[in-house]
Amino acid sequence: MILARVKGNVVATVKHDCYKGQRLLIVQPVNDKGDDIGASFLACDTVQAGPGDVVLVQREGNTARQLLGTKKDPFHSVIVGIVDNVH
Repeated sequence: MILARVKGNVVATVKHDCYKGQRLLIVQPVNDKGDDIGASFLACDTVQAGPGDVVLVQREGNTARQLLGTKKDPFHSVIVGIVDNVH
């Protein structure tokens, strides 16, 4: 599980059937001080996060598929929580 900041929404008019009804967000990994680390990536939102929110992202395909779909669905990352504070 990693910390990330939501950078924005993804909009697609044509997409894989399993993504219908799912909200995709661009997230940027951050360290505990909020500094950007690594490259941004897409994650499915399950917690109604928005741009600027610091979130917890489970970045492992099997977990994402268990939460969102079936074993054949191409999910890789899922937002599982919004972070209020980091100590």
